[in-house]
Amino acid sequence: MSMPGEQDGAAIKVVLVDDQQLVRAGFRMVLGAQPDIEVVGEAADGAAALELLRAVRADVVLMDVRMPRVDGVEATRLIGTMADPPKVLILTTFDLDEYAFAALKAGASGFLLKDVPPSDLISAIHSVHSGDAVVAPSTTRRLLQRFTVHLPGVEATEPDGLRQLTAREREVLVLVGRGLSNAEIAQRLVLAEATVKTHLGRILAKLGARDRAQAVVYAYETGLITPLGGTAPEH
Repeated sequence: MSMPGEQDGAAIKVVLVDDQQLVRAGFRMVLGAQPDIEVVGEAADGAAALELLRAVRADVVLMDVRMPRVDGVEATRLIGTMADPPKVLILTTFDLDEYAFAALKAGASGFLLKDVPPSDLISAIHSVHSGDAVVAPSTTRRLLQRFTVHLPGVEATEPDGLRQLTAREREVLVLVGRGLSNAEIAQRLVLAEATVKTHLGRILAKLGARDRAQAVVYAYETGLITPLGGTAPEH
């Protein structure tokens, strides 16, 4: 028997979490027109979302960050502790939002601006569901560059995760952190796209990162990529 999300034609199950009913209604209208996406529930805050997700199976959660009771950051962290958790896409009004950065650290797979065009919203849901790409990587990079400057200084000793990476894997991680897609990385490094995916899978395993978004955060927090766009030297 096929599980939800496998290539059996099953629709991607989405939960909408936002304290503004009109925002939820707009997203529901857009997604409801898609034959391969099904909105299976809505919640007005993080606490209600967690309760809903205990009763309803979801593949992707569209999560607002600024909500009463339990905000999107804490809800994202708690969702990550569930067995087989859904992917979380953060919704934000501003592309330089410290809440969105905190949500990426808490385990979100990426984030979207609330005024995103419908086609980009649909594409983002498919991308996050497949685990293949960070949503709006260039915007994610700007966000990280903006807020990593406020993080404590990187220790002189290189983290164990980075030491485990091969030279090629470090190259791939740097390019992922700079917002390149797998296809763009393949072109830059003159590799097959399948090879890039293999490298990325090994990188995630070595870093203990759940997905591409967490690998990007790791690259900035460890100083592999600096907020000014440079890269740290190998030790």
